[in-house]
Amino acid sequence: MSKGKSNQLRIIGGQWRGRLLPFPDAVGLRPTPDRVRETLFNWLQGVVTGARCLDLFAGSGALGLEALSRGATKTVLVESNPVVVTTLREHLVRLDAAKHGQVLQGNALDYLQGPSQPFDLVFIDPPFHQGWIAHCCPLLEKRGWLAEGAWIYLETEAELPPQPLPPNWELIRTRHAGQVGYHLARYLPKQLPR
Repeated sequence: MSKGKSNQLRIIGGQWRGRLLPFPDAVGLRPTPDRVRETLFNWLQGVVTGARCLDLFAGSGALGLEALSRGATKTVLVESNPVVVTTLREHLVRLDAAKHGQVLQGNALDYLQGPSQPFDLVFIDPPFHQGWIAHCCPLLEKRGWLAEGAWIYLETEAELPPQPLPPNWELIRTRHAGQVGYHLARYLPKQLPR
């Protein structure tokens, strides 16, 4: 594992604000930039505390660990790379967060085909140029992974819009930063108040 700056994740808010956590070199591992995370969690003020969160392509853990730092009740991090999974589990122990965080090794699509539980907040930040978002979004709704009014964060290639979203999802915010497009949607099956 490299100890260089490029392999350090900084928690930007909450109880672990400023903590630096190392993450391993891995193909496709692309942590959400600090600036994007700061904007996202500003959008989610009042949503994260007490939320049940699912981080489908956990990678460095930038989104799931940030949510735990900011008061999420439970966060499930799904990651396919076994070396990265080990690192994420070590982070949860180091942060004394193992009772609130769970790291599962596996493919996101396989996970979504399994027994479901509803989440209040879902992060979808997959490797680019592989079509993951188009496959994951319908499964989240059809398989019962979303609580009513759930928030869904989508990180895409900058040139791609987050459409088409499932019919019960409403795009709330969208922005671009460099090569990254980031979008926030909400699951509104009964047109809940915004």
